[in-house]
Amino acid sequence: MPVDAGSQALTEALRSSFNIIRFVMVLLVVLFFVHGLFKVEPNERAIILHFGKPRGEGTKALLGPGLHWSYPYPIDEVQKVSVTGVQKVESTVGWYATTKEQELAGTEPPAGGTLNPALDGYTLTADANIIHVRSTLTYHVVDPVRFTFAFVAASNIVQNALNNAIVYASANFKVDDILTKDKVGFQSAIEKRATELLEKENVGVAVDQCDVQSTWPRQQNVKAAFAAVLSAQIDRDRLLQEASTYTNQVLTAAVASSNSIVNLAEAQRVQYVSDISSRATNFLSILPWYKTNANLFVQQRFNETMGRVLTNLDEKIYVPERIDGKTRDLWLLLNREPPKPSTATTNQ
Repeated sequence: MPVDAGSQALTEALRSSFNIIRFVMVLLVVLFFVHGLFKVEPNERAIILHFGKPRGEGTKALLGPGLHWSYPYPIDEVQKVSVTGVQKVESTVGWYATTKEQELAGTEPPAGGTLNPALDGYTLTADANIIHVRSTLTYHVVDPVRFTFAFVAASNIVQNALNNAIVYASANFKVDDILTKDKVGFQSAIEKRATELLEKENVGVAVDQCDVQSTWPRQQNVKAAFAAVLSAQIDRDRLLQEASTYTNQVLTAAVASSNSIVNLAEAQRVQYVSDISSRATNFLSILPWYKTNANLFVQQRFNETMGRVLTNLDEKIYVPERIDGKTRDLWLLLNREPPKPSTATTNQ
């Protein structure tokens, strides 16, 4: 039965439409699978949520760097978490009202006559003073699964821990320590408190650094009082430093003088000991001679001594003791008239 032209045209049109639909379907399938490809960077880990639930448990749910495939959304959803990249949060308590634009421009909103708690944040110190404190906490993720799924917004938990740490540390430090004397200690206290809270909640992050900025209230009367106190503290520190320097100088001079005296005494002691030791050695060496004949020994020593004493005399008269111990009489013949010079000498 011959087919009319209209039916044949319809058949060809349907065949062409089916071919186009088939091509489109194949293209959609290809796009469907291609769309499921994703790449995980070296500093990232990825988690596939299959109908909202992680595919795998614990560390098995983590996908490492490289190309991966998942069903396109809404069947699967890929969440990437940075594990080596540094993340940071800024505190939202303790600082006065300002904007990023004002901070970048180096300007600040004018300070009112009194602090407005509705606009300006502040903290209380241990000695009941008001100050402004803000901090930036940097951290990195160490447990991507818990960081991603254990909390609705884990970064908010980190920020709340930082806010708590600022208030807690401020309440345990005096205003002078926070602003001048112990800035490093105050910063360490905030970092320690934030770390303890994050570990207690097991957020899955590790704290890298905590930067802290603190200042006194901006109101004119309070600012002037704080400036006066700071100036007095600077003067006090300067005077203490000068006193400490003078003390060190005096102590150094005293120590040097005492060392000199001690060294001199030690040198004299060594000299005296050496001299006495030499004399003792000499005494021990002549002691046997003395014991052999004491009188002869004494006479010899006496003669040697007199010889040294009377070395420069032209005439020497020595009168020894008598054997019987009696005193000797010494008669000297003296010429009453001085000798006259000779004639030969006079004529000359």
